[in-house]
Amino acid sequence: MENRAQFGTRAGFILAAVGSAIGLGNIWRFPATAYENGGGAFFIPYLFALLTAGIPLLILEFTMGHRYRGSAPLAFSRLNRKTEWIGWWQVAISFVISTYYAVIIGWAMSYSIFSLKLSWGEDTGTFLMSNYLNRVDIASGGVPGDFGGLVPGVFIPLIIVWVIALAVLLKGVKKGIERANKIFIPTLVVLFFIIVVRALTLEGAAAGLEAFFKPDWSQISNGKVWVAAYGQIFFSLSIGFAIMITYSSYLPKKSDITNNAFITGFSNSGFELLAGIGVFSALGFMATSQGVPVKEVVTGGVGLAFVVFPQIINEFPALNSLFGFLFFASLVLAGLSSLISIVETYVAALTEKFNISRTKAVLFGGGFAAIVSVTYATQGGLFFLDVADYFINQFGVALAGLVEVVVIAWVLRKLPDLKEHANGISDIRLGGWWNICLSVITPVVLGYMMFDLIKQNIAENYEGYETAFIIQSGWMVAAGAVVVGIILSLVKWNKSTAANDKEVS
Repeated sequence: MENRAQFGTRAGFILAAVGSAIGLGNIWRFPATAYENGGGAFFIPYLFALLTAGIPLLILEFTMGHRYRGSAPLAFSRLNRKTEWIGWWQVAISFVISTYYAVIIGWAMSYSIFSLKLSWGEDTGTFLMSNYLNRVDIASGGVPGDFGGLVPGVFIPLIIVWVIALAVLLKGVKKGIERANKIFIPTLVVLFFIIVVRALTLEGAAAGLEAFFKPDWSQISNGKVWVAAYGQIFFSLSIGFAIMITYSSYLPKKSDITNNAFITGFSNSGFELLAGIGVFSALGFMATSQGVPVKEVVTGGVGLAFVVFPQIINEFPALNSLFGFLFFASLVLAGLSSLISIVETYVAALTEKFNISRTKAVLFGGGFAAIVSVTYATQGGLFFLDVADYFINQFGVALAGLVEVVVIAWVLRKLPDLKEHANGISDIRLGGWWNICLSVITPVVLGYMMFDLIKQNIAENYEGYETAFIIQSGWMVAAGAVVVGIILSLVKWNKSTAANDKEVS
């Protein structure tokens, strides 16, 4: 009899996996990425990347978690003792991401309240940077790397975010994670669908959609567009940093791995497309209102969510506050479902490695992450967040994913064994295409991405930041995750876990 916690239903697992995949990046990263890389033509490399990297990697991680019945470190240890450090590296990456991801959710929580009275005023950029974040260079002439004082308007919602996330995790897999995602994800989809329908009725929406979907076929031959497509798929599916391995370890033994992966992958992409339609309908409205081309108002990231969207909301002909509240509430829900999955990676790992209760793992691991996250609630927090996010994603998630695939496919040559396990319990059987995707296509694309990124960052500092700040808050954070992974892998497993440290079928 297996004592490991399990999802109560298949739908519960899929909603949790989809909830992890659907995050802030789906809303503010995908639309701009698609537009900048050929518009409608981008969907060809995007779909190709989904089928040759996204879903194959999801199947790989689902299979690992399901077969070896453990968190990422335990799964890698059971795969081969010498690879445990990869699992801990991925967990350390998740830890870093959770510390700043919670802060962005806190911003969205604040803005959902601001939207009720349109408190951001007409100059939304100044409101964000000066009035709300009280950025250190604006407030006191400081520079990136200075902490400045604590910003109460960021700190208070940050506490609320952590209380919600840790409360869900304390309830466990079935009563906490599964139940929360059964509420969060349907609510998120309904709210965002309302936003999209309203945006489509705005004057200028058609111009925005034309800009979004109009294909620039000349971009198809551009290698950077294909790399951008693979990058978008990789970063949006929560692969490469322990989440999907951990979640799939909670699946019942008789679970359809490949079907679950296809449903998760296409659900995530479907929401990204919905987000693109909503965002560009709103951007088309804004461009029409200002009498400028759509290309002049297109942006992504924090600027899109917290500067451009408040501007759009200001110009709405009616129900401005309601639209604003729905949009930022959607960000909060998307963020919380992802944050819970990220924190679960190190909660599960700590529980198994040190043989402690789930409650202690949540309070120690999640509590420590919450304390570290206060760094980003200071006046200098935005700069720390920007650099940490860039380096831990580019030289953490992407690099860890590359190492994972190369080690499993080429060093250990475990793909045939994992394929056999997946095929034994799945309706959609894996063939040679899966081996080719993971042993050739994915390593080549990710390898090129890493080479290009390293070349760029050697040539010039990210965003022109000072070298000392980049090394301290960027390179050292990314390298630190590797070091922590290696150190934790040297700690011996407790006897009860070690007794089962064999392949679990």
